[in-house]
Amino acid sequence: MLKEFKEFAFGGNLVEIAVGLVMALALVNLVGALIDNVLMPIIGIIFGQPSFDEVLDPAINDSVIRFGSFLTALVTFIAIALAVFLFVVKPYQSYKARVEAGSEEAAPPPEDITLLREIAANTR
Repeated sequence: MLKEFKEFAFGGNLVEIAVGLVMALALVNLVGALIDNVLMPIIGIIFGQPSFDEVLDPAINDSVIRFGSFLTALVTFIAIALAVFLFVVKPYQSYKARVEAGSEEAAPPPEDITLLREIAANTR
């Protein structure tokens, strides 16, 4: 049981997941800093406040519906999702397509395909 746990804990997949998580957390911090220090001040120039937190917040009978806070969280989410897509997903897809294209060229066709090609060539 200890051997199995050791293989699980120090196996390649778990290490890759841990590295991916650390990189994702660093990316979230980076994008968060971009939003807080660049994007929201631009929004402040346009709307007069550096976030949407108190914009669009109607108060009804001591209850405040915080649409502005939701809008700020939505902007943050979209920016993080866009950064992950542009800097992680697209490069990975491009790399994966290149690897698959390279492996298809190097791999010989299956034997049945080779035989069918020979038969077709001999019948002509």
